[in-house]
Amino acid sequence: MASISSNIPAAGFSAKVSALFASISSGMIAYMERRARSEQIAALQAKSDDELAKLGITREQIPAYVFRDLFYV
Repeated sequence: MASISSNIPAAGFSAKVSALFASISSGMIAYMERRARSEQIAALQAKSDDELAKLGITREQIPAYVFRDLFYV
């Protein structure tokens, strides 16, 4: 029995459905990452200045601290 595979992209309806699901999934991932980070910012904002000092950050540095993996600061 022979098996044939190719790298030819799907055409027509199936390609559009695949693109739709890819778009939806990337949007959901972006939303969930944003939500998790906004919750982390809120949790840090709720801390006292002394607690933030123990972490080595100031109140003004909270966004940079939360997004430190995305930006070189």
